[in-house]
Amino acid sequence: MEKIDYLKDFRDAKKIKALAKLIEREVKKPINIMEVCGGHTHTIMKYGLNQILPPEIQFVHGPGCPVCIMPKERIDHAISLVQDEKNILVTLGDMIRVPGSKSSLQKERAKGKNVRMLYAPFDVLKIAKENQDKNVIYFAIGFETTTPMTSALIERILLEEIKNVFFHINHVLVPPPIRAIMDSGEAKIDAFIAPAHVSVITGAEIYKGIVKRYETPVVVAGFEPVDIMESVLWIVRQINEGRAEVENQYKRAVTWEGNVKARELIYKYMELRETFRWRGIGDIPYSALKLKEQYRDLDAEVKFADILPNKPIDDHKLCICGDILKGIAKPYDCKVFGKSCTPQNPLGSCMVSSEGACSAYYKYGKLQLS
Repeated sequence: MEKIDYLKDFRDAKKIKALAKLIEREVKKPINIMEVCGGHTHTIMKYGLNQILPPEIQFVHGPGCPVCIMPKERIDHAISLVQDEKNILVTLGDMIRVPGSKSSLQKERAKGKNVRMLYAPFDVLKIAKENQDKNVIYFAIGFETTTPMTSALIERILLEEIKNVFFHINHVLVPPPIRAIMDSGEAKIDAFIAPAHVSVITGAEIYKGIVKRYETPVVVAGFEPVDIMESVLWIVRQINEGRAEVENQYKRAVTWEGNVKARELIYKYMELRETFRWRGIGDIPYSALKLKEQYRDLDAEVKFADILPNKPIDDHKLCICGDILKGIAKPYDCKVFGKSCTPQNPLGSCMVSSEGACSAYYKYGKLQLS
């Protein structure tokens, strides 16, 4: 296999500008493109793609950031769990910084609560073996990308008969929120750039229903600037030709059928929840996963049900993260963006996550405005 040179093949300024000129030449009317994944948002802002594209092309940010969409009551679950000295709560990445109704896991850790950030899910095994007198609770988050790792960890826990690990499952799915956003009619979306890593697991085929139902083009794109620019060009051509299809620009990693074995592993241990509340969007039926009934002994929501709050909690009144996730607002529309809401002091989840739209605008927007 030929080695990929990312600087030459996917970040070359000449290629990016050439694609911009092609798009400018071919676009015939305004097109609103939702990039579902926060990783794509960061690429767009980092490389200034929104600045070099013609004004007819407008990017609409979507709900593809797993940290951003986590509702406050789920964060409050985690905060409630760490109040017991017998519990160690472990989770990935930016989750510890997301504000709940009154606190965050980061603040609780500063108070001395046992909160640990993982670099990989299988680190849970080591923590559990070193702390056999404690309950180790894995607060599992992510879209289809990270869910197979959680299932693999469950399988290993069962195989080794480890009894002190429990799972608080917060894994969510990509197609349901897309349908919810389109059905609401609040956002004007003409096409989608579909997530890269999610599609490695699900395959490009998963977007067929969206294309058929809404007659809206979907292009699966890689994370590099040339990937995104090429995907925009493909979308322009679909719309010019009156087509609505699923196209796979990210063929170096994504296939039509995806990773079948990974999906089988997911549904070996998990099943669909009847509903899950998405921050800013609301309840979306069958949009998230939970442990199957036969694995209830591993389910933190079952074992610790008596201490977990269940009341829905709204976001800060000044935060418009929900509208950003629904594609009806941008970070600059927020009155507190970059003022009282910053990465150091986030009021909402969109500013917390490394995939959040507010984080991307804060980090790269000033460069574009200067």
